[in-house]
Amino acid sequence: MTGINWEDPYCGEGNNCFRIGTDDQDNAYIALAGQEDHYLTDSREALRTLIRDIKAGKADHLL
Repeated sequence: MTGINWEDPYCGEGNNCFRIGTDDQDNAYIALAGQEDHYLTDSREALRTLIRDIKAGKADHLL
């Protein structure tokens, strides 16, 4: 693995910033901005599914 390529942070109000990254082995990562050494990881397909489900409103009950 050559490392994680982090995208710019996605921020809500205040300091609620998340970063999404990928590596050359088709893995995806999510971390709090500034805490990239503590991340969640899964496949890119799992990240795609998560994002599509959130966009479809399947997590609205968490708001």
